[in-house]
Amino acid sequence: PLKAVQMLWVNLIMDTLASLALATEPPTEALLLRRPYGRDHPLVSGTMLRNILGHAAYQLLVIFTLLF
Repeated sequence: PLKAVQMLWVNLIMDTLASLALATEPPTEALLLRRPYGRDHPLVSGTMLRNILGHAAYQLLVIFTLLF
């Protein structure tokens, strides 16, 4: 388990990297004018789910190749 100070450092590092990822790409005018998604829309889109599963399969393939 992590101590309180260690958890603060982990939180600081993770928040810093996330904010840098959001701040690196400037917003476009089309993105700023887009209407928000409704409550009935899924949080993970079909394309996003396909990318997540594809990347997970790729990582498992590489890990098992290196392991065996």
